Amino acid sequence: MTIKVTGTSLSKVDRTSPRYAYLRKVHQRIAAKDAQTWGPEAAAEAAIRLNWVDLPESSLSLRDEVNLVVEKFKNHNRVVLCGMGGSSLAPEVLAKTFKKEIVIVDSTDPNYIAHALNGDLKSTVFVVSSKSGSTIETSSQRALFQAKVEEAGLKAVDHILFVTDPGSPLDSETRAAGFTVVNADPNVGGRFSALSAFGIVPAALAGIDIWGVLADAAATKEAFLASDETILDVAYLFSEVACQFIGFTDHGSAVPGLSDWIEQLIAESTGKDGKGRLPIVSESVANAGVGGAFTVAFLDVGADLNVVAPLGAHFIFWEWVTALVGAALGIDPFNQPNVTEAKEQTLALLNEWKSSGSTVVPHLNPDASDGDVEIFGAGATIVESLKSAISATKQDGYIAIMAYLDRKDDVKLEELRALISNASGRPVTFGWGPRFMHSTGQFHKAGQPNGTFIQITGEVDCDFPIPGRDFSFATLVAAQGLGDGKALAKRQYPLLRLHLKNRGAGIEEILKAARAL
Repeated sequence: MTIKVTGTSLSKVDRTSPRYAYLRKVHQRIAAKDAQTWGPEAAAEAAIRLNWVDLPESSLSLRDEVNLVVEKFKNHNRVVLCGMGGSSLAPEVLAKTFKKEIVIVDSTDPNYIAHALNGDLKSTVFVVSSKSGSTIETSSQRALFQAKVEEAGLKAVDHILFVTDPGSPLDSETRAAGFTVVNADPNVGGRFSALSAFGIVPAALAGIDIWGVLADAAATKEAFLASDETILDVAYLFSEVACQFIGFTDHGSAVPGLSDWIEQLIAESTGKDGKGRLPIVSESVANAGVGGAFTVAFLDVGADLNVVAPLGAHFIFWEWVTALVGAALGIDPFNQPNVTEAKEQTLALLNEWKSSGSTVVPHLNPDASDGDVEIFGAGATIVESLKSAISATKQDGYIAIMAYLDRKDDVKLEELRALISNASGRPVTFGWGPRFMHSTGQFHKAGQPNGTFIQITGEVDCDFPIPGRDFSFATLVAAQGLGDGKALAKRQYPLLRLHLKNRGAGIEEILKAARAL
């Protein structure tokens, strides 16, 4: 079996329609890697981003190099991956699906980063994944982990390896220093890189049969190139039948975590020019459909669309569907023009604080306080502030919860998504910051302008200075949250920030308030 698609929504597919005929032509053009497929303005970007089409076959060329890497680090039984967006989401779903352990570091919250340092460094291999090496999160993580390895009396070259584009600044620097480096295909964008070296290297180090994953992807690609109706049906439903919101759930499926990967793929690829499709990652099919969202599940459980397949099949299938939908919506699926906004605001805040003579976050006066929670926004209590956020949400809008916290120890906060969705009757996304900034962050700023935003920040229990920089991780994560808030606020979107003076107590107070709505 490669891929099986069922669901009541399939009855709405009109294979005789002009839209379907157009999708068929686009499908053929993608297979031919035609950079003009998404229009002349997108052609230059597409020309250097289409090699993902070949990855099920071309990545096999990495086998010998990857086997050598696995052999070199065979005595390291703990894998820590430093990467953001496409560099981390695919390895994470691979690890969950194959029940292997990869410690994913895709955060600047020092409480979360501490988890990566709590293990035995002697048995740890750090994989630093970045196309250029300039991503502030990954470069900061690398600097810290390298310093900790060396402080432990270990050789960094024996515990750190790099995945990057050939000829990138990171490539040149680390090769010159004697580190192990694996190059990825430079003509593949980050969110389309699951089957590239960015997905393969950490997965192989964790003991995953990545070559079997590639084989499943190749078989699925061969199948939908030979008979296109399955993939065209799904692209048609997403572009013609589904509206803005598509609710995904992988609960109970054989591919846990796939929804998070798809969330980035679709949101960042299509959320532009005031249009797009926003994935809603949900706990169940019932929760996924709140607000009239089109529902998708990865086992046959009665969603609008059920897609059952091995993980490798899912990777190539959803990448291809996303490229098809981009063409149908008139969107360049390969750029992310608004992702840099939050980065620029973050750097501006860091520079502002530095110029004032401080390397820490200045004290900010809340509009109100309720227990262990400071409220920046309307409402004298948490309940009132949440009610205000819900009432500010447009009738056709959505709510985004963005938590700049520790997604391991603070995971209970994820319960807030369903509580707010049930109280508001609207689709609600939940993202851990700054991770979501490399995912739904693009959509929030350039998709349909109907979002309401709830930021949750918190005090830290520990902190780490960032080697080579004049600020710490606590300062960086605060600047990222406040910077993203500025990028949203300048669009005059409804924005509420709840700051936890005590994380555990504050989370309980927020959840209690949400249950009372």
